[in-house]
Amino acid sequence: MSMSKSLSIVAVVLFLTVPVWSQAPSVTGPDALAATPVPQPAEIPSEVADSPAIRMMAEFKNSDVKFNLDEFVDVLRDRRHEGWVLAAYPDPRTSQPLIGAGFSLDLPERPHPQTDPLNPHPFLEPSSADLWQAAGFEPSRLNAILKVFYERRQQWNKRKWRRQLYSLPAQISDEDATQLVRVGAIQAIYNARGYCAKFNQLSGHQQMAMAQLVYQMGVNLQHFTEFLTVINSGTTRAPEPKLEAAMLTKSGTGEDAALVTSDQSPEYWQGVQRSLMSSQWAHKYRTRAIAVIAMLDPAYADNPKVAEQRVSAVLRPVAVHRRHSHSLASTRRVAAVKRRAPAGKGRAARIRRKDNA
Repeated sequence: MSMSKSLSIVAVVLFLTVPVWSQAPSVTGPDALAATPVPQPAEIPSEVADSPAIRMMAEFKNSDVKFNLDEFVDVLRDRRHEGWVLAAYPDPRTSQPLIGAGFSLDLPERPHPQTDPLNPHPFLEPSSADLWQAAGFEPSRLNAILKVFYERRQQWNKRKWRRQLYSLPAQISDEDATQLVRVGAIQAIYNARGYCAKFNQLSGHQQMAMAQLVYQMGVNLQHFTEFLTVINSGTTRAPEPKLEAAMLTKSGTGEDAALVTSDQSPEYWQGVQRSLMSSQWAHKYRTRAIAVIAMLDPAYADNPKVAEQRVSAVLRPVAVHRRHSHSLASTRRVAAVKRRAPAGKGRAARIRRKDNA
């Protein structure tokens, strides 16, 4: 009996130690840059599992926000506002490599300290390589894409990039690009809590607006000091720990448990919206800004179109001054006036001047 039991134990141990090679996707040949399935947590190497970006993805739950993450991803990948290129291309301003809906491919990890003493939530600015792996893609794919991009950048000028942009051979699939948007969306949600201390107390549309601002502007959002001051102006510390539970909202748990929102009036949110309307971003990207700013309206869910119309009425289009055309029209008007002058008036004046002489 003991011999049989020992053999059973050995058989179980051997079964558990067999590697699960059949679960790992093989990527060989010309299709090496094809879509790679997102690996399961058990398949992530130990050195990668320590990445903050991997932990951020693993710890995120749909219940962490009051809006649908898939809906948010669809908004972010809207091709009316974002590019959608399945090969690496240069940023028009910085020439750094982008892919998909504008995912940066070679950013280093950046420090981003939390400067709000009332907000305990930190910021997370991982490198592009970490976010790439958090999306479930192999580092070798990123290296291959960057190698091709850098070779093209040395040989191509801006005009050739523009001509070739939408005819470049795909280096990632549509599903890959969407997964990169998803990683960026989750990072934006994470950092939105760092910018807004009462993020958990916002409505679903207000949370999505905050996350969208972070996604679009990244670390540059820290320079919107007026907006950040206004939106955090109603946040204070709870005066006594024993009163904490009574002051919390249903969603206010965890890090913001000791935070109290003292003002949620329509006037407060109108001030938040005005602080964004006065920014250069709102005037430069007016259509997108109207959609985002309107979502901060507490009554947005009742009628989104009316909320957008209220913002549009204030955020007027920037007037375009065509100086050259104006001066040319003025010149033509002056010339027309001169041609309408009496023909004999000039000759009579010259004759009088000669007679006086």
